[in-house]
Amino acid sequence: MSLERILHHFPLDPASRQVRLVLGEKRLAFTEVQVRYWERPKDLTAMNPSGMIPVLEETDTNLGRHLVLCEARAILDHLEETVPEPPLLGRDAGERAEARRLLTWFDRKFEYEAGGYILHEKMEKRLLGMGAPDLNNLRQGRDGLRAHMFYIDKLLQEREWLAGRRLSLADFAAAAHLSVIDYCGDMPWTDFPAVKTWYMKLKSRPCFRPLLADRWPGLTPARHYDDLDF
Repeated sequence: MSLERILHHFPLDPASRQVRLVLGEKRLAFTEVQVRYWERPKDLTAMNPSGMIPVLEETDTNLGRHLVLCEARAILDHLEETVPEPPLLGRDAGERAEARRLLTWFDRKFEYEAGGYILHEKMEKRLLGMGAPDLNNLRQGRDGLRAHMFYIDKLLQEREWLAGRRLSLADFAAAAHLSVIDYCGDMPWTDFPAVKTWYMKLKSRPCFRPLLADRWPGLTPARHYDDLDF
């Protein structure tokens, strides 16, 4: 089977980064199309009426089949079902359930209480020309971030990876969210050594290298962002 993949994404979007990490970990070739999603381009909304990224197109050139997969969770589930090696949901029921729980944790609770505040003020406002960050919102996001970091650090003091003994989608979801905040320079790494060690392991994986090369005009990364020994 000859399968071509096109990923429509924004480099500094946590959801897009989850998919890029998993595609890289599974060693699947794909073509990148960077999307200015905030402008709601017609080709994006034609594929996904919500206007959200990422969107993955898969085309089987031999059979003439074309599949459009919209948004991170649907894409991750599809990749896990169709490309089962390496497995990224765990090999036993308990770890699979924990990985799914943490996927939801980061995409809902973490985004709502921490990441959403920081990225809106430090990134989205610049992209949209909305002026200076609101310091109260930034403070709320940073307080939420620290609360979540205490929880993540506790998990990683007890486990090798977030969901248990093996690397899973939970680790990629967490790394996707934290890496964009790190790009903005807001990660309190020194206060959470277990999280920092875990992140260094992930950062050293081949699938992570493309993320470390990400840059966007007007958004300069923190000096340590692409340093493996930060």
